[in-house]
Amino acid sequence: MSLQSFIDKAISPWMQEEGPDHDIVLSTRLRLARNFTDVPFPLMAEDEKLKIVTNWIKEHFNHQSFEQYKNLEYFAMEDLQPLEKQVLVEKHLISPFLVERQKESGVLLSKNEQVSLMVNEEDHIRLQLYFPGLQLDRALEEAFKFDDWLEEKIDYAFDEDHGYLTSCPTNVGTGLRASVMMHLPALTLTGKVRKMIPAINQLGLVVRGIYGEGSEAAGNIYQISNQVTLGRTEQDIIDDLHSVVEQLIDQERYAREFLVEKSGLRLEDRIFRSYGILKYSRIIESKEAAKCLSDLRLAIDIGYIKNLSTAILSELMVLTQPGFLQQYAQETLTPEQRDIKRAMIIRERLRLEDK
Repeated sequence: MSLQSFIDKAISPWMQEEGPDHDIVLSTRLRLARNFTDVPFPLMAEDEKLKIVTNWIKEHFNHQSFEQYKNLEYFAMEDLQPLEKQVLVEKHLISPFLVERQKESGVLLSKNEQVSLMVNEEDHIRLQLYFPGLQLDRALEEAFKFDDWLEEKIDYAFDEDHGYLTSCPTNVGTGLRASVMMHLPALTLTGKVRKMIPAINQLGLVVRGIYGEGSEAAGNIYQISNQVTLGRTEQDIIDDLHSVVEQLIDQERYAREFLVEKSGLRLEDRIFRSYGILKYSRIIESKEAAKCLSDLRLAIDIGYIKNLSTAILSELMVLTQPGFLQQYAQETLTPEQRDIKRAMIIRERLRLEDK
């Protein structure tokens, strides 16, 4: 399989589009946690009870379509191979926790992979919608519509005083988690991110790495999301997150201008060293690849390099993950073999740009 053909199959169609503020905001995700009213929550339920949920989802939603989200298809975790599950995690379509659930758990995916509905994870339903760039309001509108469509056939666990009931108390209320994936290399290089994170946390938001809780900000990619769901409306949550993200965008752009003006030669040297490593290395570990790809994306955004696509960071951050490397190789790889394959894929991807 050629690399271009693999990219076309591996990268979700929505990821190949450019959204608002795409030079800094890679993606917007909106997640709603919901539960069936007469079934125990997944963390306490026996398999027979959870089967009620999976059967209901398959009966009413498998191979259905809703507006632009075509051909929803259900995949049971116990039917997938370990590598297939790993790839779904790397694409953020399922969580590592869902992989561990195994029995009577699965995911309902739209054809364009913009909708991912995890079944019997921590809650009976975790509906996720993805959009390129900063599109929080649109994501909320689309999530509401999809949620209403689900609710036509599902009786949700809901309390008039507390809102939607969930397994984890932090999700009670709206059940909403909104997050924005941001590329913040200049704020990281200037050391300002470390100072900003405590202030962001005080606003009821949390800053995490690319794979959520407990993960590092690999490649200077940060995930900003809300922590509070109870006692606030969905629009309040979205508005607060949007306000903070816009401030981060402004600060990142200012920091980029500052670096170009004050440290232009050093920045240029760093960028082209990273470009050289990516273009010519034969072995590269994931951490070094992420750092160099971040530098390369920054170079494209500020105009130092003009012949490369801005999609390259998003693509290669996915394609060079362990699951994808092994899927491309069609075999299980040792860590060293993955480092070799990672370097090869990056070189090939850059050659595609040259053509």
